[in-house]
Amino acid sequence: MATDETAAPAPATEKLRRGITGLLLFAFILGDVLGAGIYALMGVLAGEVGGMLWAPLAVALLLALLTAGSYAELVTKYPRAGGAAVFAERAFKSPVVSFLVGFSMLAAGVVSAAGLALAFAGDYFATFVDLPPIPVAMAFLVLVGALNARGIRESMGANLVMTAVELSGLVIVVAVVAAMLASGGGEPSRVAELPEGAGLATAVLGGAIVAYYSFVGFETSANVIEEVRNPSRDYPRALFASLVTAGVVYVLVGLASAIALPASELVESSGPLLDVVEASGVAVPSWLFSLIALVAVANGALLTMIMSSRLAYGMADQGLLPDVLAVVLPNRRTPWVAIAATTVVAVLLTLVGDLGTLAETVVLLL
Repeated sequence: MATDETAAPAPATEKLRRGITGLLLFAFILGDVLGAGIYALMGVLAGEVGGMLWAPLAVALLLALLTAGSYAELVTKYPRAGGAAVFAERAFKSPVVSFLVGFSMLAAGVVSAAGLALAFAGDYFATFVDLPPIPVAMAFLVLVGALNARGIRESMGANLVMTAVELSGLVIVVAVVAAMLASGGGEPSRVAELPEGAGLATAVLGGAIVAYYSFVGFETSANVIEEVRNPSRDYPRALFASLVTAGVVYVLVGLASAIALPASELVESSGPLLDVVEASGVAVPSWLFSLIALVAVANGALLTMIMSSRLAYGMADQGLLPDVLAVVLPNRRTPWVAIAATTVVAVLLTLVGDLGTLAETVVLLL
């Protein structure tokens, strides 16, 4: 294995292209962690901790880093596509257990991608073009599948751009509140206020359980490890760096939210970060956040389909699914059969048409 950024020629036993550098892996994990959850989370957290929104986010970061430590050890010890299915097989030596774990994760991924496609085709897309959502969701998944099959570097390049856009939405929130503070607005003392009668430890720990949701997603990176150029070096670095980056941004967003609005208003808001931006008095076009949300959902669907196809490939490579799913394109070295199969299933699932039903199914499978 090469130790620099230029990958060594792949051995004959390696079927997938090692095209993911440390930077691209960092963007993959960060893009999976950053998501729509943080845009709604502030209102829920305000009900738990009042204005101390930053505290449960900081505690949740520490909890996420502990889990990440386990992933860093497992993924670098067993650097194979298949993620949870591979770990289950190593732990229990049982093909049945490995299949059940892997299949549940695979099914959850495909169902989640269908749900994200419907979300993409919904109100955010309608802000720009008004078309029937189900055909738009289907076409969107086909485009994602084509990009996925095109190559891992191309997919990761698209993710890098979309992750930067996702991050920009949160940076805008922090920047406009900073401008608000500079002009004498806001109330900094709110960042230390708890709900009346709440205990510090109880409130923060309760909030941390909720806040942990905003850090999930990094575990899907285990499924692309066979395509990372230097897994033992790049994976731990990218994993911890992306979580710390997300944690710092989240804490800053928590501080900004508390400074801009009282907890009572955040709790009642269905779009708390949008309300924070409006409260700052800085004119930000409403379509801009729709575009950022659209990109965030699109990025989530792309990363979920990459994960699902690599998990299907890894399970086929383990003998847990039909061998045909482990077939790769000769030049692109992407698992095209697994990509096609997961894309077709996701496209069919959009016919359900109900995002809530798909979301509940994902929770059940996970």
